[in-house]
Amino acid sequence: MESFFVRYRNPLVLLAILVAQIIGLAVQVRQTGSGRNTLDSPDSSEVRLIRLWADMLVSPPERLIHSSKLGVGYLWQNYLDLRHVREQNQDLQKTIDRLRLEQASLLEDAHQGQRLQALLGFQQKYIYTTLAAQAIGSSGSDQSRVFYLDKGSADGLERDMAVITADGIVGKVRDVFPHSAQVLAINDQTSGAGVILETTRVRGVLRGNAAGQPEIVDIMSDQRIQPGEKVLTAGGDQIFPRGLPVGVVEKVVRDPDRDSFIDVIVKPAAQLDRLDEVLVITSTQPRFSPQDQQDIATSESLKGAEAAAIQAQQKASQIMAERLPGLTDPNLPPDQQPLLDTSNPNPVAHPPLALHPDRFTPGAATAPAPDADAGSTPGAAHGLPREKQTSAPEDRNGSAAPKVAPKANLKPGSKPSLKSGQPTQPAQTKPQRNP
Repeated sequence: MESFFVRYRNPLVLLAILVAQIIGLAVQVRQTGSGRNTLDSPDSSEVRLIRLWADMLVSPPERLIHSSKLGVGYLWQNYLDLRHVREQNQDLQKTIDRLRLEQASLLEDAHQGQRLQALLGFQQKYIYTTLAAQAIGSSGSDQSRVFYLDKGSADGLERDMAVITADGIVGKVRDVFPHSAQVLAINDQTSGAGVILETTRVRGVLRGNAAGQPEIVDIMSDQRIQPGEKVLTAGGDQIFPRGLPVGVVEKVVRDPDRDSFIDVIVKPAAQLDRLDEVLVITSTQPRFSPQDQQDIATSESLKGAEAAAIQAQQKASQIMAERLPGLTDPNLPPDQQPLLDTSNPNPVAHPPLALHPDRFTPGAATAPAPDADAGSTPGAAHGLPREKQTSAPEDRNGSAAPKVAPKANLKPGSKPSLKSGQPTQPAQTKPQRNP
């Protein structure tokens, strides 16, 4: 039997020649990016036909093999190999639950931090001494509006202390235990607080109704009271200090038992149904910040300096009044003299008496009589010394004038008499001048 190559020798040779020709053409011919075939000089953007044909032959099987590999891997990982997936899902669920609890705890801590920061800021600015406490429980009854605090008598709490928040008043301490205390809220039916309306200045008593709403009772009908008006503490109950916010007027209803009276429903400023941290006013003595204390000390020092200056001025006025005896009015009796007037807020002591009074001294009725020697010499009435009274005056040239005995104006047969209160008149002498 003839072999295949011998039998088809001619066609096979022709086919080989054609294949060789085609390969030679494919090596020589290049295809540009636009799809045209060219035999020109090679360019970087041109690709030989043999490469294109080879790529067309090899690419489909390669894509098929790669896609098969990806599909088998995806099928194995997601559907066949599931031995530990259940355990991983349980661990992940536990982790999610734990993270949710931590997130809720962190959120609550953030809210509590904000509340405590606001409460601390209010406590530092508030003028009275307060103690921070936390609400730990309630009465559990709709008819009783009470709750408990985590502070008691060991922390300094006493009965009837006011309980407030940064928003407004809450209630008062009713019962005190060693480490806890019971607080009666303002919306309880047995509570009471003195309040005043900010705009209309109407006073009343605040207490809770059956529905747990605080209301102002025993108020005469007044058209000026409108919803939205602020309600403040009046301070007359000796529990809540004056001026603390209570709430706003929600609505005004008529008293069913008394036509001329109304009940004012108040929306409380504090969240009475969601209380966490509160402040208990332990002392109503005002406390001041260091800056306020410094200002008060400065003001007191200025007042002290001013008082000292006023005292110095009063002392100087007193000394001046002592040195001015002419302020005495001779026309007034002694008890009405300006220096002895008790109505003067700054009385001045009476000046001392003169050692040598004369007719110019205030209060002297008559001048004292001079002695006999003083009356017989010139200048005795003027208080001159004896040696100056007896010496004769000198003339212009400096020589002394002769002494001349004074002559008394006496009638014949009369004697000179020196009586008390009648001084003798000294004789007028003229000095002699030298020719």
